[in-house]
Amino acid sequence: MSQSIQSQNNGSKVWFVTGASRGFGTLIVRAALQRGDRVIAAARNPLQVVEAFGDQPNLLAVKVDVTREEDAVEAVRQGVERFGRIDVLVNNAGFGLLGAVEETSVAEAKANFDTNVFGLLAVSRAVLPQMRKQRGGHVINISSLGGYSAYHGWGVYGASKFAVEGLTEAMSQELAPLGIHVTVVEPGFFRTDFLNDNSLMSTKAIIDDYAGTVGQMRVFAKGANHAQPGDPNKLTAAILRLADSERPPLRLPLGSDAVARIEAKHQAVEAELAAWRELSMSTDHEDVVR
Repeated sequence: MSQSIQSQNNGSKVWFVTGASRGFGTLIVRAALQRGDRVIAAARNPLQVVEAFGDQPNLLAVKVDVTREEDAVEAVRQGVERFGRIDVLVNNAGFGLLGAVEETSVAEAKANFDTNVFGLLAVSRAVLPQMRKQRGGHVINISSLGGYSAYHGWGVYGASKFAVEGLTEAMSQELAPLGIHVTVVEPGFFRTDFLNDNSLMSTKAIIDDYAGTVGQMRVFAKGANHAQPGDPNKLTAAILRLADSERPPLRLPLGSDAVARIEAKHQAVEAELAAWRELSMSTDHEDVVR
């Protein structure tokens, strides 16, 4: 972030947080406000944000349905008019979808991608012109451990988060020369309302043949609700530390379960690559020098 941006308002940051009315979004808004930062809190129902935090000068609650790009554009306009800039964008809005890939209808998959992927794109497109103008900023995309290592029962949801991972990698390369950092955050299971019936969507179709895999995952999800290992308040502190970093990482897994599963996937990929290396390397033209 450029020195001129940091020097304004005693170094406090201006945040733009989507999905601000619940879960991680609410916690991030609260923590940023408590330390004196200013927050553009985006939610489908901004009144819920005002009810949670009151009417205060450092908070601007804006109506944003992330599937409506015009909402994001207008929210950015209002935010910049109020606070002058945007330093940190947290693309947090999203929801889970539980079901086998075969069980998932096109409509269910599209709805999940509309929010988790295309909503993130819409908000990013609205905010990035301001960050490019500033020649500084930090985009934080909230993914999931399921966006790095797939789980049975979470195929379509995981695919949406895999998309977020790929978008973040490309954005990081594109925006680094402009002074803008991009990080994808990969939370494991945290003790939030993510697994609640009013938060987690489940496919309408249930196929008996998947009882031993996806069916068991449904049982696990019910049993794990509000018993997850991750502490949401500690995740929030980690997000603030990430936003304050001068050299933030491209990826930030959060939670011991996330670290363990990523390490296990790396080992499995290395082992499979070694086992199939000869065939993998056999498809080049003969004139290719290795």
